[in-house]
Amino acid sequence: MKLINKSILTAVITLSTASVYYAQQVQDTVSKSKDIEEVILRGVTDIAKDRKTPVAVSTIKAAQILERQGNQELVELLNTTPSVYATKGGGGFGDSQIVMRGFESRNIAVMVNGMPVNDMEGGTVYFSNWTGLSDVTSFMQVQRGLGSSKLAIASVGGTMNFITRSADMKKGGIVRLGVGNNDYLKTSFAYNTGKSDKGWSSSFLMSRQSGSTYIQNTDYEAYAYYFALGWESNKKHNFQFTITGAPQWHDQRSYAPMISDYIRYNPDNDGSPDRTYNSDWGYYTNAEGRRVALSNRSNYYNKPVIMLNWDYNINEKSKLSTVAYMSNGRGGGTADLGRVNGRGLSTLVGGQPYFRDAQGLYNYDKVFAENAAVNPNTAGNGATLIRRASINSHNWYGVLMNFQHKINDNWNFSIGTDDRYYYGYHYQVISDLYGASGYKDNANKNIAPNVVSATSDYKKLSWNPFGGSQVPLNERIGFSNDGEVLWYSGFGQVEYTKDNLSAFIQGSVSNQGYQRIDEFIQDGVTVQRNQTVNRKTGFKNLFGYNIKGGANYNINENHNVFANVGYYSKQPFMNTVYPSNQQVVNPQLTNEKIFSAEVGYGFRSANFTANVNIYRTQWKDRALRRTITVPDVTDAYAEMNGITEIHQGVEVDATYRLNKFLEFNGMFSWGDYYYKGNAVGTTFDGNNNPLTVAGDSNTTTLYLDKVKVGGTSNNSIPQMTASLGATVKPVKDLSIYAGWRFVGKLYSTIDIATFSNIANQDRGVLKLPDYNLTDIGVSYKIRLRDANQYFTIGANVYNLFDTTYIQDGATNIFGTDKITTTGDPDAGKTYQEAGRMYNGVASANRVFFGFGRTWAANLSFNF
Repeated sequence: MKLINKSILTAVITLSTASVYYAQQVQDTVSKSKDIEEVILRGVTDIAKDRKTPVAVSTIKAAQILERQGNQELVELLNTTPSVYATKGGGGFGDSQIVMRGFESRNIAVMVNGMPVNDMEGGTVYFSNWTGLSDVTSFMQVQRGLGSSKLAIASVGGTMNFITRSADMKKGGIVRLGVGNNDYLKTSFAYNTGKSDKGWSSSFLMSRQSGSTYIQNTDYEAYAYYFALGWESNKKHNFQFTITGAPQWHDQRSYAPMISDYIRYNPDNDGSPDRTYNSDWGYYTNAEGRRVALSNRSNYYNKPVIMLNWDYNINEKSKLSTVAYMSNGRGGGTADLGRVNGRGLSTLVGGQPYFRDAQGLYNYDKVFAENAAVNPNTAGNGATLIRRASINSHNWYGVLMNFQHKINDNWNFSIGTDDRYYYGYHYQVISDLYGASGYKDNANKNIAPNVVSATSDYKKLSWNPFGGSQVPLNERIGFSNDGEVLWYSGFGQVEYTKDNLSAFIQGSVSNQGYQRIDEFIQDGVTVQRNQTVNRKTGFKNLFGYNIKGGANYNINENHNVFANVGYYSKQPFMNTVYPSNQQVVNPQLTNEKIFSAEVGYGFRSANFTANVNIYRTQWKDRALRRTITVPDVTDAYAEMNGITEIHQGVEVDATYRLNKFLEFNGMFSWGDYYYKGNAVGTTFDGNNNPLTVAGDSNTTTLYLDKVKVGGTSNNSIPQMTASLGATVKPVKDLSIYAGWRFVGKLYSTIDIATFSNIANQDRGVLKLPDYNLTDIGVSYKIRLRDANQYFTIGANVYNLFDTTYIQDGATNIFGTDKITTTGDPDAGKTYQEAGRMYNGVASANRVFFGFGRTWAANLSFNF
């Protein structure tokens, strides 16, 4: 049942709080915030400073996170930042996605205390692995564009740096309780000892949250833990040891349903879409006769991080900062595998989904019954329909060192190294047999086809910070390949500061060595691409570099201008080095080339601040791999090469404080992101067999010239955003916040089948409807006699007016396209002629609708 009904919610909103602060206040930059200075791990974080560092920057402090986040995703707090678009993705816990200046998260450098955390094989960032960050972050800083990091990282779109709690924070603690829609419940406790006379300090936190999201059957359970131990032995040495992790499992909605299905399966039958609809689950009847919900798509993971920071003040001019870290992540994601009686979960029979019921959910009773009738020992390979788990575990070790030296009052330099070793484990196991007695698999060519019956329960979370062992080979199915990455890099920076001028130039070089290890091929026997291949490929070393520089000039105490420019030679990701999941190196391998330039202007006064930025980025020779949806084909994917993109735009943000009672803030961003020239695409099924989706070959020219840049993974990219907010403080300790934001020029995912036809080039990517959202929040602090003790109560309401909107698109079907489905009574007509349109969009398009009205409330006690 729900924790709080609507009437109680109304009272909570009236009487209590959430947050009030705008996510991009210039006052929160490091140069003007003592709070941030107190919690920074200074050595390698590369935090930008207002009116000095020549980059576009926004900073959000811990108070804003605690008060405003509620049950939102952490990255959603950035939606009032120019050129940032964060959504909930499919809507599962932690499944958020973020786009910055038109670039997705794999091309945004995400760091924790200056330590890079993007996956070393593919650059991806799974925010579900980092849900605990909201509990332990002291502040997060977003640098759009090149950023100020000295590391050899390709921050094409920008940099997100999460600065966690320091062990030597001031003494005190906090107990917190949060509740919200769909049984959201979160509890947490944190305490800091403060620094002792002998320089010791510690900080720890524990939290748990559970419930489900706005989407059907998205239950989850998540924990977070954090412990930091600090020791400042003297003025020269400061040590900080940190361990943090966030084990979690959550049921998902990974497949974007068609708009027509949202409408068809709406129990209200009023022609409107059921925004909560999730096609990735269903019911089965257990032995007691009870209907039990069962998810086909789920994710589970634990990615603990252990860090040791050492800051060594060599003398008054020189300092050495070192971070040694390790992260052993364990977990994966589930989906269906196999076919029973020749039918998979998505198979159509007579134009209708065979394994779905009248509510659009999986009929697992039918699946279980058909599976139970199959003897996997005598049946063919893959003749039962099961749920598999694709494991994506890793062991990651690294060291980051930075030496800084002040030459004189004007000049200083720094040099350092960023070295990493990564070993990724990738294989499949059985998660649920769906009523079958086993699953016969022949993917491992080193053994005879074997029947596997061992299963793993994704809800049994791993807490081992050192990872633990892997599943034996004879229990693996589908595939089993490992990725090994060696990363060596060096960087350097020279800075100049005099009077009102500050400037820098920095450069870095790196070598990335990739090795692929396939446990299922026959070593020295298997032939791929006309070559005999081995279990281990040997390392393919790729050299890359970047160079960037910039300057800021403070015209006077009110006005400043800045500019930056940079060039990256970026190594491609591992699946481009070894395409098609095979052991053969890509014969057309080349580095991706990125050139970026930006100019900016800032204004500061007692009551008004404003920033204006103009930027342009060109990205050549981009290689891209993305999953695609092909009827009755599981895990199909496309590899696209030779892509060139142009991203350019203008950003404005401002804050105006009328008086101590009222403050306004706002932002506007306009972008022009498009492809330049054409590219080549190749498609495969989940077993790496060539798959034809257009024409008569699995390789096709993609006619992309001048087409607007779309998303690459069931997501969309907007090219216009705006927001306006106000904070009212009528009395002491009471704040009321309201914020409006606009999203426009929103383009759907690029579709390889669509753009293999030159006739579709001119019409481009499907443009989704613009939308507006409004959020509100109030907060009130109850102070006790002891100044260090107080209660804070609060609530937020998101999407106040319950607006129905499409946040992400996965296809490119236009209203003028003809209906081609066999047996459809409207076949031959266009979607417009058949009246099959929704808000100007053909109803056959697959999309994710945004959440409707949601809410969260919290109560905390500081002591």
